[in-house]
Amino acid sequence: MTSSARVPRSLVWSGAAVFVVAVGLVLLMVVRPSAASPSGSGAPGGVPAESSADVGFARDMSVHHQQAVEMSFVVRDRTEDEDVRRLAYDIINTQANQRGMMLGWLESWDRPKSSDRPPMEWMGHPVTPSDGSLMPGMATDTQLEALRAARGRDAEVRFLRLMTVHHRAGADMARAAAGSAGTDEIRDLAAGMARAQESEISLMADMLEARGARP
Repeated sequence: MTSSARVPRSLVWSGAAVFVVAVGLVLLMVVRPSAASPSGSGAPGGVPAESSADVGFARDMSVHHQQAVEMSFVVRDRTEDEDVRRLAYDIINTQANQRGMMLGWLESWDRPKSSDRPPMEWMGHPVTPSDGSLMPGMATDTQLEALRAARGRDAEVRFLRLMTVHHRAGADMARAAAGSAGTDEIRDLAAGMARAQESEISLMADMLEARGARP
């Protein structure tokens, strides 16, 4: 190569400097916490602390939701009533989707999906599981066995009663999280859960009345 075609050394160093700066900006954008990250979460980078309401709610409500989905699958196969089957279908889809969101957030926060700590500790009143009921509102193993053995109207009434109690406790938990969580994700989801479950409680009261039963 002739000297006339050779690139000046100053331009080479200038290009290298621009490249380094560009790489640095990209890395900064990737590593730096998002402006939307929650503040006051008790951990670096806006990640909710292990003891936070965000982590506790996501973990506990995932378990709570899982039982609601399980009971809905049970009753769906034990009745031909379209109203009950439609309610069960809605609960399965809604709560399975919400559970997936909460488990996904726990994953993104690098928090374990289960804990040896007592359930509801994040609310200030930890509970002791009894007969398979891990939290307030959850059905016991005995109640679940009775639901599985029931058919027709008996299964419908048992399901509606169990789910009413389940929803009441779930709505209480959701309201607590909506008021104390540090992330927009949990606050918004919890507030929506409380409204939806209160609406379904009213619906189930009407469905029980139509079957000559009380909640």
